[in-house]
Amino acid sequence: MERNIRIGDSKVLESRETVDGNMIRRRRESKDGHRFTTYERIEMPPLTVTKRSGNKEIFDRDKLLLAVRRSVGKFFNSELEVESVVSKACDILYNYNTDEITSKQIGEAVLDVLAEVNEVAYVRFASVFREFKTLEDFEDILREQRDKHGR
Repeated sequence: MERNIRIGDSKVLESRETVDGNMIRRRRESKDGHRFTTYERIEMPPLTVTKRSGNKEIFDRDKLLLAVRRSVGKFFNSELEVESVVSKACDILYNYNTDEITSKQIGEAVLDVLAEVNEVAYVRFASVFREFKTLEDFEDILREQRDKHGR
């Protein structure tokens, strides 16, 4: 059942930071007693992304979230885990302290996070991002991961 609820017509029941500290989660109740959750995120200054083609566009966090969800979302148990991957990748990007980044830097930031949280998702994302063409490409990244984790 779809409802049209205006946030201004609701009251906040509870507020808390998300686990990663990047958002505020607010539990709300509308005038008719319907409860729902909203999330507030700190708005960061805009980043310009230079694409492989040389074209430039404004960094779109939602576009990154969709790409990560589409490519590796099935390797996670919840949408919050996917959101956490994207938040951590964005933190890496903003820590470059520049207003211009490359699409390669975005992909590498996602890979850095995935390498720590989900090895299978890491290999899957790497295969698309780095455009694997052969089985050797897969073997190389698996060997790299094994060496990194001492296996």
